[in-house]
Amino acid sequence: MKIEEIIKEKIAKILSLNIDEVNLEVPANDKNGDYSSNICLKKSKVLGKNPMDIAQTLKESIIDENIEKIEIAPPGFINFFLKKDYLYNNILEIIDKKENYAKMDKNNIKVNLEYVSANPTGILHLGHARGACYGSSLANIMKKAGYDVTREYYINDAGNQMNNLGISIKERYKELLGLDSNLPEDGYHGKEIIEIAQQLKEKYNDTLLDRDINYFKKEGLNILLNKIKKDLKDINIEFDVWTSEQSLYDANKIDNVLNILKNSNKTYEKEGALFLKTTDYYDDKDRVLIKTDGTYTYFLPDIAYHNDKYQRGYDIIIDVLGSDHHGYINRLKSSMEILNNKSEKLEIKILQMVRLIKDGKEFKMSKRTGNSITIKDLEKMIGKDALRYFYVTKSLDTQMDIDVDVATQKNNENPVYYIQYAHARICSILKSAKEKNIGLSKTFRTIDNTYAYYIMKKLYYYKETIKVSAEKRLPHMITNYIYELASLFHSYYAQEKIITEDYEYSSERITLLSAINIILEDALNLIGVSAPNKM
Repeated sequence: MKIEEIIKEKIAKILSLNIDEVNLEVPANDKNGDYSSNICLKKSKVLGKNPMDIAQTLKESIIDENIEKIEIAPPGFINFFLKKDYLYNNILEIIDKKENYAKMDKNNIKVNLEYVSANPTGILHLGHARGACYGSSLANIMKKAGYDVTREYYINDAGNQMNNLGISIKERYKELLGLDSNLPEDGYHGKEIIEIAQQLKEKYNDTLLDRDINYFKKEGLNILLNKIKKDLKDINIEFDVWTSEQSLYDANKIDNVLNILKNSNKTYEKEGALFLKTTDYYDDKDRVLIKTDGTYTYFLPDIAYHNDKYQRGYDIIIDVLGSDHHGYINRLKSSMEILNNKSEKLEIKILQMVRLIKDGKEFKMSKRTGNSITIKDLEKMIGKDALRYFYVTKSLDTQMDIDVDVATQKNNENPVYYIQYAHARICSILKSAKEKNIGLSKTFRTIDNTYAYYIMKKLYYYKETIKVSAEKRLPHMITNYIYELASLFHSYYAQEKIITEDYEYSSERITLLSAINIILEDALNLIGVSAPNKM
């Protein structure tokens, strides 16, 4: 059992409380201990006692071999100072388990994590990259925390947008052949459409003119989907499942769900359209399932798709959607309730916009005119490590700026360089130690530097960081952690010589640095960033 759990258990037992009621925090000021609790303040009214008296009772009653001392502070905080042995033992555990350190036992919770899912009608751009990096990092973190995670991409390969794709490609194909063409206003104007048409012209010349729109649609889908897969793989993002919208039609899953909805007494007809009574649950207005012309809205196949996820037995279903999908949350949750699926299983994360800044100016983007900054463009500008890191530095629900000038600097102003340099520097020191036959230590008798102690505490909190990051779906907790750990190392290295003529002294510090490097590499791996051995 972790030390913080032991403390919580003791407090709960002494005060006759549920352990879940006892909260422990890591104080911002280490003068307030390794852990602090305000439980005495929170429960003083229930217990009918002065919070300082409750704190004094706890102080006198809690005895544990891991606790150095307990202090109380007005108006009723209780602060715990732990013996350093638990930090030393943790260093040895990191060295022993390496990349398996902080890997938690399987919790048998099945998670479906869907992210990106961009329409295969163009190239992935900045907004898609944010969802991609968030989803990929969260999947890695949740797996580390013991969840059974399936990474899924939903391919919107049915509906009117695919017909527009086919029309756009054929019109560009005709244009390249010198024929009259008529690209519709709601068609796709990106340069990738021209490139597809050019490929077809070079391969088939004018022999495709009698082919129907379905042919061009299928050709475009295959080419664009393969391009999407490659662009994602190039930045270390892959999926376990690729689900086709068309496959839902082919398996009659959409019509089956439609029949269930009709039989639920939650649909009605109005002005020739079929509506779903989502206002009976969380929505602000009822939603159309079938339009007046008899065609399905996008909402209906989305209901069928999410119902299919429930049928596959997932305990948690997470969707990462673009900023224009905020209105989807309540309507989708409502539709799941109508289908007798528990809506609390469905978590919809809405990402906010991303701005790319270069030379102090914002890059503008427009998908229809083809002036978008793609994932591939950004990777070429700043590299995949910076791309992966910067996209996970902020909570998904806040707007983000990526400064190309900062991301490409080779100095401490660039956090990616700063962190990777910490890893590379440690690798260099470890190599020197190996050449001098300095091995690892099992004891820690000479380490007394304040920054070394801060580092050991930071390493100890890695497990908790993983756990909370997974539970709260906040990958940016990992980027914050890595930067803080690298910063502590750089400060420590500036103060203390690592390798000296004293073997015991050197061995203990080499052991500490080895633990730092293991955690740096593991944490970077979780967010898809490399940990170079030299720079």
